[in-house]
Amino acid sequence: MIEGGGELRNSAPMPDGKRVGAQAVAMRISGDKAAFHNCMFIGFQDTLCDDRGRHFFKDCQIQGTVDFIFGDGKSLYLNTMIQSVAKGVGVITAQARENVADTSGFAFVHCNISGSGDTYLGRAWRLRPRVVFAYTYMGTLINGEGWSDNLHADRDKTVYYGEYMCEGPGATPSDRVKFAKLLTGEEAKPFLSMTYINGNKWLLPPPNYV
Repeated sequence: MIEGGGELRNSAPMPDGKRVGAQAVAMRISGDKAAFHNCMFIGFQDTLCDDRGRHFFKDCQIQGTVDFIFGDGKSLYLNTMIQSVAKGVGVITAQARENVADTSGFAFVHCNISGSGDTYLGRAWRLRPRVVFAYTYMGTLINGEGWSDNLHADRDKTVYYGEYMCEGPGATPSDRVKFAKLLTGEEAKPFLSMTYINGNKWLLPPPNYV
């Protein structure tokens, strides 16, 4: 599946943080081999459910407040704008990997993070989340610690949270939690290109609507 130039929006009001079940997904993708070019995903909590399968997002915009990119997909986000509209604490990712053998994870490469709130790059919603940010600009909204173990100290040993060659006032490796990794070039390499999602075997050119 290839989608180009669309807007997917959930117009439900912003959650107040008190009501249960206030999540409002703008899109859920559970199929394998899907690509999105120049698409906008707009919502608040749980905007994009990157549920499972291999996915490619390029030149997109994703907006939300808490866990607004979540799920157990194996996805590459390239040149994508990530915008927090949180009024308090915000969280970008809640990757849902559980098992050691699971190859899922989110890789953000050449992205831009901006917006509001006291925002974390990710939280350990599940036991073994895997998220990498590389060559990404991080604005002042990013909390110095960067990542949250979701009050589960046992997950400090099982998460895979990595950063590589990021920049901006929110990219502060010296302040990061100890369970996050400042990756070497060799460690980052598997996450930086289409090979991460085996894209050379299934990705087609983006659609042209001109």
